[in-house]
Amino acid sequence: MADSATASSPLKVIAGADSFGADLKDAMVSHLRSLNIEVEDLGITSYYNIGAEVGRRVSSATTSPSVETRGLLACGTGVGVGIFANKFPGVFATTCLTPDEARNNRSINNCNVLALSGMSTSADTAKEIVDTWLNTPFKAPCPASKSEPWPEEISNFFDESMNEMPKIGASENTQAETCAVCCLVKNRELNPIDIIPGGSMKILRESPTSAIIKFKAGSVEPAHHHTFGHCLLVMKGKKSVWNLSKKERYDLGDGDYLFTPAGDVHRVKYYEDTEFFLKWDGKWDMFFDEDLETAKIAIEKELANGSA
Repeated sequence: MADSATASSPLKVIAGADSFGADLKDAMVSHLRSLNIEVEDLGITSYYNIGAEVGRRVSSATTSPSVETRGLLACGTGVGVGIFANKFPGVFATTCLTPDEARNNRSINNCNVLALSGMSTSADTAKEIVDTWLNTPFKAPCPASKSEPWPEEISNFFDESMNEMPKIGASENTQAETCAVCCLVKNRELNPIDIIPGGSMKILRESPTSAIIKFKAGSVEPAHHHTFGHCLLVMKGKKSVWNLSKKERYDLGDGDYLFTPAGDVHRVKYYEDTEFFLKWDGKWDMFFDEDLETAKIAIEKELANGSA
């Protein structure tokens, strides 16, 4: 079934999914291996992490002509994983719900990362989609061309698009760094700051409603609250957040996400140098509900008791 996909060079597929696409991904991995196609299964994690990781690996592999490397992803809708895979140059990820969509996207977009919907696509339909994706060459006749060869003018346009599309994001990087919404803040010292007693932090990137922040290991944020809700995603490091309003503790590491509602009182302890993305709703504010010494005593007591 995969003969035309592997005629010019060996084919390798890098696969992954979130929990909503796990079963479909497993079925497609088995199907690909039954076709004697090499598969690297990255397993299951959040849709944004697995989409990015597959995209990163396919992007890196596009420089190696000896083996054609593609990606196969699955999440609930098939959309989320594709969004994050497409953040990497040379990746053309598309969500396909039917074999015709797969044929169109291979023909027109040279789709090299296939995203499937675990909630709306059966295993049998997914096999048809995957087989079509494997066996449809770039610029092949497809439903969009009324199953006829593309006219020379359109075929040439497709060839040009393969050179032009990867340049789009790269050509705007310099402008993005000076953008008022996503300005890169340089030369900030990683020193104690007045707004958070006990916290040594550096702002790596900021906008009016979001920031990428780094705290030094050992930093403590005394109990405080905001008039807005905020969400955070840990990019690297380890921290604990105690939500005192809900009497819950959250131990967070690489890739973990947490939303804290407006008004919830919480304190934080950083065990390692930790970078995280923080996004909030509204104008930034911060109101402390305890002093630093009280926070340190409470954290030491909870860690010693192992309480949540």
